[in-house]
Amino acid sequence: MPEVLVPTARWARWLANFSASHGEFSLEVADGALLGTAGDGSRFAARLPFSLGYDGAATADELAAAAVAPPAWGVLLVRKGGFAVARVEQGVVVASKTGQRHVQGRTKAGGQSQQRFARRRANQARDAYEAAADHAARVLGDVGVAVAGGDRTAVAEVLADRRLGGIDVVGPWFAVPDPRRAVLDQVVRDAQALVVDVENAATAPG
Repeated sequence: MPEVLVPTARWARWLANFSASHGEFSLEVADGALLGTAGDGSRFAARLPFSLGYDGAATADELAAAAVAPPAWGVLLVRKGGFAVARVEQGVVVASKTGQRHVQGRTKAGGQSQQRFARRRANQARDAYEAAADHAARVLGDVGVAVAGGDRTAVAEVLADRRLGGIDVVGPWFAVPDPRRAVLDQVVRDAQALVVDVENAATAPG
């Protein structure tokens, strides 16, 4: 199913557009999500942010009202050579840091030159991950929940630091480009949105 992030402020408009495209729909709650089924067979599953389960009433308003972020949570974005981290409290970024470290690209050289290059590149990546972990430990502090994105291997390397062992990474995953400040700010907004999986029926228009 295609996944879209819908801010609660736009939830009513999103549902109106879904209805305009697929007809009236019914709602039910199952598997921790609000499920909608339209007359043409198209469906959606709307879930709360931060991997929270929903077991409230089968209404759009109740789901939106339940989309409440934890009092304090974090964002960790890492790619080779770059990172961004933020601590969010009551919807406001109270601490953050972005940074870049040089990590060489791949080479077409062979033999010993390639081996030396690979070792140097691995060392640069390790130094970059250690720097990201240092800043993450300082910025996130005692945060217990965080969303993450970037390169999965890079994020795993940073989270392997024992100082970050108490952080529970929740969905969705953010496949972001180089994690600069503008990207970090967008993820902070997107992380608080409803996560909606959509399955259009084969006969649905468009």
